[in-house]
Amino acid sequence: MNSKYKLYIAFIAFVGLFSSCKKNRNDLAEIENVQKIDTFPHIKPNTQKLKNPSTSFITEKKTTIENFYKKYWERNKVSGSFLVAKNGKIIYEKYAGFANYEKKEAINHDTPIHLASVSKVLTAAAVLELVYAGKLTLDQKVNTILHQFPYEEITVRTLLNHRSGLTNYAYYFDDRTKWNHSNLLKNQDILDLFIKYDAGLDFKTDKKFAYCNTNYAMLALIIEKITGMNYSEAMKKIIFEPLEMDHTFVIDFENDIEKVSQSYKGNYKRYELNHLDQVYGDKNIYSTPRDLLKFDLATSSTDYLTPELSEEIYKGYSYERKGTRNYGLGIRMLEWNDDEKLFYHNGWWHGNTSSYVKLKKENVVIIGLANKYTTMTYKSFYLATLFGDYPLKIEKSDLGG
Repeated sequence: MNSKYKLYIAFIAFVGLFSSCKKNRNDLAEIENVQKIDTFPHIKPNTQKLKNPSTSFITEKKTTIENFYKKYWERNKVSGSFLVAKNGKIIYEKYAGFANYEKKEAINHDTPIHLASVSKVLTAAAVLELVYAGKLTLDQKVNTILHQFPYEEITVRTLLNHRSGLTNYAYYFDDRTKWNHSNLLKNQDILDLFIKYDAGLDFKTDKKFAYCNTNYAMLALIIEKITGMNYSEAMKKIIFEPLEMDHTFVIDFENDIEKVSQSYKGNYKRYELNHLDQVYGDKNIYSTPRDLLKFDLATSSTDYLTPELSEEIYKGYSYERKGTRNYGLGIRMLEWNDDEKLFYHNGWWHGNTSSYVKLKKENVVIIGLANKYTTMTYKSFYLATLFGDYPLKIEKSDLGG
């Protein structure tokens, strides 16, 4: 072998070694971006000593809430769970109907029900914990996390507040030429097919508000990318386990769909699964009012995140149109001219409807979950007028009596 050939072989080996080292360094950087379980960022329980409401306060409110419940829930034979609490103290709770009507499995305080879009509140909380831990930032471009993400201007914040401009996957995949409806769509499928079909934005990013489930499906992928875990496990580590939400989980369709609370139409016929059911982040968390009360207490603590980051959650981002409705980071709101705000999130998926109402100033939470289709859950936020001076248009009769 001549000297020139030996030199050439040595050069090729060097280039290969350099490329390999470079690749390893990149892989290492990717690994270092993933949190280790022993230092995993997670929400912390509220350890503050909260004053219990007086007996007279509880008695007064309980009577009115009971009348409200009878008028809307009992009269309409709502199947589900209902809870009202102040300072972590349950003032009123009621459970009715069946998780499985065929088997007559009664709903009780330990029965998880599909949260539908109230799942977004929990997904947002997990993202915010990762922000708090320094694993990403609110204004970070999504394509710096999900490297194939084709929309350059979309940030984590514009996903959280529904100002991204992404088109709604539920409508996009109505087109059977893009997706076979006999197959269950997954989160990664949404991104892959948006890329494949060059799906355009509905509007320029951050130009306006448009509620869109795709935003939270992408946030679930971000959670998975940052943590190196699947969404279900990450939610368990970041939110559910630290708060001892023992009856809260992300549904495992392959193993648990027949074990969980079922979803019913108003005529008690069960909803059939469709091609959109397996997408998570925007839905597919099951929980109970008591578990959600633990979550509400934690997010009401003065130790939750930082004051600056918490403020980002509870401010409105969309003022293109006049009105009282707005959206923060994973939470809806009604806001009035006197700076009075009411925070809430509703949900609907198949026969499951849900309502989570958070009165920050009064430290009151109102939770309604139903697994047989009804709109009565959405009337829950009218009970806010029992605890604060909220300018809601409501008749006295709507509060019972």
